[in-house]
Amino acid sequence: MPPEVIECFVMSNSTKYVFVTGGVASSLGKGIISASLAKLLQARGYSATIQKLDPYINVDPGTLNPYEHGECFVTDDGAETDLDLGHYERFLNVPTSQANNVTTGKIYQSVIEKERRGVFLGKTVQVIPHITNEIKERIQLLGKEGTYDIVITEIGGTVGDIESLPYIEAVRQMKWEFENDCIVVHLTLVPFLAAAGELKTKPTQHSVKQLLEMGVQPDILCCRTEHELDLTLRRKIAKFCNVNMNAVIESRDADSIYDVPILMQAEELDKVVLEKLSLPTKSTPDLDNWKEFLRRLKNPEAEVTIGLIGKYVELKDSYKSISESLIHGGVAANAKVNVRWIHSEKINSENAASELKGLDGILVAPGFGSRGISGKIETVRFARENNVPFLGICLGMQCAVIEFARNVIGWKEAHTTEIIEGCKTPVIDMMSEQKAISDKGGTMRLGAYKCLLTPGSKVSSAYGSDKISERHRHRYEFNNEYLEEFEKHGMKATGRNPETGLVEVVEIEDHPWFIGAQFHPEYKSTVANPHPLFVAFIKAALKKKKQK
Repeated sequence: MPPEVIECFVMSNSTKYVFVTGGVASSLGKGIISASLAKLLQARGYSATIQKLDPYINVDPGTLNPYEHGECFVTDDGAETDLDLGHYERFLNVPTSQANNVTTGKIYQSVIEKERRGVFLGKTVQVIPHITNEIKERIQLLGKEGTYDIVITEIGGTVGDIESLPYIEAVRQMKWEFENDCIVVHLTLVPFLAAAGELKTKPTQHSVKQLLEMGVQPDILCCRTEHELDLTLRRKIAKFCNVNMNAVIESRDADSIYDVPILMQAEELDKVVLEKLSLPTKSTPDLDNWKEFLRRLKNPEAEVTIGLIGKYVELKDSYKSISESLIHGGVAANAKVNVRWIHSEKINSENAASELKGLDGILVAPGFGSRGISGKIETVRFARENNVPFLGICLGMQCAVIEFARNVIGWKEAHTTEIIEGCKTPVIDMMSEQKAISDKGGTMRLGAYKCLLTPGSKVSSAYGSDKISERHRHRYEFNNEYLEEFEKHGMKATGRNPETGLVEVVEIEDHPWFIGAQFHPEYKSTVANPHPLFVAFIKAALKKKKQK
């Protein structure tokens, strides 16, 4: 028997596998359902993790425009991943890694590299078994580490997409090879037709039929719906889709994504999953802290308005981690955060005061390229001159440096070499190790790095510590050649990398709260641990509002 076939049977079954597929339409919320299920299993005492399989051919989303795929999320180990990994971390409070996100590009790249090395001994390389074996190997990586009892795998796209076929085939094989250790949760749509005044189950039936044509029988159906699924509808779906009545789960529209674990608990999704996997239910899920978070979220004592200034604001998923971090920070500060999404291209020196009027805090978002950068610089000027609490992230921090150089120090031609390569005063310049790199994908400064904070600084007070670790995604940095002049004029470098001296944080001494961070604090904010920088930012905004 050929080695590539033998490996299909050499499998560990100590870990259980749950696949989450989607049908009828995209954006039904597979990521939120996966994260909610994992949260419930975690609350019952099981160790669970989630991975995302994306069917696009890009190796990762690192080179994708945010309009294409939303935010690019970065892990501690430097993986550029799908934004759903942010949901996984925010719900579970457990870091993800390279192994938690796999794309078709990675799969084919790995298989082709093996073929070039002669691993397949001259065999013809085919989708089955070589591509499907590679997919199964990636699925099992997290399980083989022995860390997790249950691995939940979300498959991107919808059933019937051509690009998803190898993944569904891999699921079919694993369901057969793993027997009782592998189940499929299928998320599908039960739409409400206003003209008929009723919910329709046919789209769900057709979606399941497509799965069956590929050899996969779903074990559980999660039905996305605007209205209640009554017993008659549940019975009908169960009968025509070959699932038990208790395995038809209602997933109704919720006010907040953070309501979904509670709704899924009420539907007993976790109990049904454990039953199907022949696992004990253990104790009742301990969700007291989660419920307290929801209580504070829905009963704030105050509210603030934060302006989020960026160039992708039409697609709010482009800044998903930032918007969720603002929610976390608001809950910690007992405040509702109203986000005003403002396109940086609309802001200029003439209209900045009117466009930014009434904001209690201003956040200038990260990004790449020249579009909208002048608006970001004008926004920084408004925040600095009007004592509005300010948080600049990555490019937002760099814009703060440029604005200060131009309007406080007096270097009118100060800029970043990302925009003007030969500018006379490059206060932001490309990192030295980046200058010889021509490839764009996966070549930035990525992942977690240590940072030492200046004792007594605002940023140190926010963290309650002088030693931190934060995630990065950038090529350009503060140019240390100009640091002395900046500090002389009142912009201090209050966060530095201990090994390279890279400036990670700047703040202005005589401003109530003005912080620019080269790193991305939004990547580490979770429900259980709201990021201290966002909490301090919201508290500063509350203070500003009271002063008004």
